[in-house]
Amino acid sequence: MRPTLYEFAGGKPAFLALARAHHERCLADPELNHPFSHPDQHPQHVERLAAYWAEVMGGPPEYSGKCGDHSAMLVMHAGNGDMSDLGRRFVECFVAAADDARLPQDPEFRAALRDYMEWAVAEVLSYPTDDIPVPSRLPMPRWSWHGPEAGSSVESLL
Repeated sequence: MRPTLYEFAGGKPAFLALARAHHERCLADPELNHPFSHPDQHPQHVERLAAYWAEVMGGPPEYSGKCGDHSAMLVMHAGNGDMSDLGRRFVECFVAAADDARLPQDPEFRAALRDYMEWAVAEVLSYPTDDIPVPSRLPMPRWSWHGPEAGSSVESLL
């Protein structure tokens, strides 16, 4: 049986390295810098981001157990207006951060990561204004080698 994306990446340390590398790349980006250097950002933002991505990719339910469900994450990022260029930049930082974090170079693995992040960014950007409410109690998405897992909340959002 094939390992989860979480296991293949190297588990919790790999996702923490990915979140750290991604955060650094976003801070270095002239357009993404502002949202990533905001003074009221949670002090454990990087760790929470790592836990979220890890859970989505098949890791333990650490994020949902401590921070909330998928709806809670969407609410945090909703209502920011049209940010389509920021979304593209965010994905590019994520892809480059996978190199920085020394995640496996396997093309199928890297394609799964990119596909997830493109989907995730599009979903976040689908709530640009406060008049488009985020549904409550959305379960965590689950992503596999071939996209959303069967029965995952992602399937209903595609």
